[in-house]
Amino acid sequence: MKETINFCRFCDRFASMGREDQFSYEGKKALFDYLEELEEATGEEIELDVVGLCCEYTEYANIEEFRNDYGDEYENMQDIVYNTTVIMIDEDSFLARNF
Repeated sequence: MKETINFCRFCDRFASMGREDQFSYEGKKALFDYLEELEEATGEEIELDVVGLCCEYTEYANIEEFRNDYGDEYENMQDIVYNTTVIMIDEDSFLARNF
């Protein structure tokens, strides 16, 4: 049984799992949009796994914050994109798939 999820329900699922603060509102929106685009591109439905997404992605305010977790060898966004999936939120902040 499948259920279509809109952005409001997506946020509700995070709240119901006690994960409402895992990502900012803008971060959740960027992640939701990315997952919808991925479904369209692959033609495959994605099952919503809130805990899995929380373990798989981390939100960063900027590259410096990312470098605190992964090291100084990541000098710019291109270095990060080369190593993992990046979902831009705005000019500075982004979600990165953990690796």
